Amino acid sequence: ICDQLKKHESLRKIITTLALKNEEIQNFICCLKQSLDNLEANSNQVQEDLESEFSSLHAVLYELKEGMVTRIKQERASRTYELQSQLSACTKALESSEELLELANQTLCSPENDSFNQVPVTMAPAFRLSLKAKASDSMNHMMVDFTQERNMLQAIKFLPVPATPEIHLAECQVFDNTVTVVWTLPEPDSKIEHYILEYRRTNHDGPPRAREDYPWMVVEGIKETEYTLTNLRFDTRYMTFRVKACNKAVAGEFSEPVTLETHAFVFKLDAGSAHQNLKVEDLSVEWDSSGGKVAVQDIRKEKNRTSSPMHSPARTAMMSPKRAPSARVGRDRFTAESYTVLGDTMIDAGQYYWEVRYDKESKAFAAGVALRSLGRFDQLGKSNASWCIHLNNWLQQSLTAKHNNKARTLDCPIPDRIGIYCNYEEGTLSFYNSRTKALLHTFRTKFQQPVIPAFMVRYNTVHFV
Repeated sequence: ICDQLKKHESLRKIITTLALKNEEIQNFICCLKQSLDNLEANSNQVQEDLESEFSSLHAVLYELKEGMVTRIKQERASRTYELQSQLSACTKALESSEELLELANQTLCSPENDSFNQVPVTMAPAFRLSLKAKASDSMNHMMVDFTQERNMLQAIKFLPVPATPEIHLAECQVFDNTVTVVWTLPEPDSKIEHYILEYRRTNHDGPPRAREDYPWMVVEGIKETEYTLTNLRFDTRYMTFRVKACNKAVAGEFSEPVTLETHAFVFKLDAGSAHQNLKVEDLSVEWDSSGGKVAVQDIRKEKNRTSSPMHSPARTAMMSPKRAPSARVGRDRFTAESYTVLGDTMIDAGQYYWEVRYDKESKAFAAGVALRSLGRFDQLGKSNASWCIHLNNWLQQSLTAKHNNKARTLDCPIPDRIGIYCNYEEGTLSFYNSRTKALLHTFRTKFQQPVIPAFMVRYNTVHFV
C-alpha cells in the first residue's frame, strides 16, 4: 500500500509538472502567433512609412527643380529682352548709317560744292552706339552639381536602432528626496533625439522581479545624458532605474536596471509610550483637547553622498536600525507635563536624517532623540537622557537647544522645517534649516546607549517629511 501511495504521489507530481509545462508551451505558442501578427503589421507599417518618406523626398526634389527651372526661365527672359532691345537699336542705327553713307557718296559725285554742307554725316546714330553687348550669353552661373547630394542619397540606409545606454552607478547621486541618474552610450550617436527614463520604488536590492509592488514611472523627452528627479518621497529602501535612447523612428533597448539605495527608513510612533493626552494612530499623534496633530510621513536614513545637511559629514556605511520593543506597559507612559511620544526604532549605529515641518500657529513642540531610560515625568531636554530643539510660541517666538535642563537660545531665523541628523558613532546630533541647509545647532556627546527619535507636541500640528 505504501509503495502504491508513493507511486501515486510521484505520478501526481509528474502530471502536475507536465500540466504546468503544457501551460507554458500554450502561452509560448500564443506569444509566437502574436509575434507573427505583429511582424505582419509592423512590416506593412514600415513599408508605408518608407513609401511616404520617398514620396516626401520626391516632392522636395520636384519643388526644388521647379524653382530652379523658373529661375533659369526668368534669367533667360531678362537677358533676351536686353539683347533684343540692343539688337533692334543696332539694326536701326545700321539702316540710318547706310542711308547717310549712300547720300554722302552721291554728294561726292555731285559737281556742286554747296551740297557738302547739306550732308549731316557726323550726326549718324552709328557714332553714338555702344558695340558692347548689354547681357552675356553665358548661363554657367545656373549650373548645379549634385555630386554631394547624390552621394548622400546613395548612402541612405535604414535608420539603425539606437545603442543601449549604460547607467554609471558611481556617478548617480541620492539625497534629499532627489535622485540624479547619469548614463552614456557606447559610442556618440548624432541621430539620438531624446531618452526615456523609467523608475520605480522597491524594497529589495538586485534586478527587478517578475511581480513588483510598484509600477514603472516614465519620464520622456530627456535631451541630455543625465536627469535629476526631484520632489520624490523616499518611502521605500530602494529605487530601480532604466533608460533607453530614441531616434526619430525607433527606441532602443532599455539599459540594465540599476538599483539605488534611497537610505529610506520609515519608523512608526510607539503608542505605548505616548502621554495619555496624545492619541496615537499608526503614523500620527493627536492632541486630544485641541486637535493638534503630528504625522510621521517619511523619515529617511542617509549615507554616502548627500547635500543635506550642508555642513554634515558625508554619510558612510551604516548598520540597520533595530525596532524598539513595542507596547510599553502603562506605567511607562509619559505623564504629567511630559507630552511626549517616542519612535519605535532604536539607533545604535550608523547615521540617520529626518525632517520636521510644523504649522505657523504651533504653540510648542520639540524634536530630538532620547534614551529609552527617559523618565515618564521627564520633559525633553530637561534631563541628561534627551537632546532636542524646542520651539516656544506662546508669547514671543523663540527657538532653543535643550539638554540636561540647560537651554541655549538660537540666534537665527526660525525655520518652518527642521532637519535632524544623528551620527551615533561620532556622538553628534545636528539640527538644520532643511530649506536653506543652514546649521542651527549641534550637540556633541558620546552615546552610551541606543537612542530613539522623540517628539513633544502641544496645541499644534507637526509633520515629519
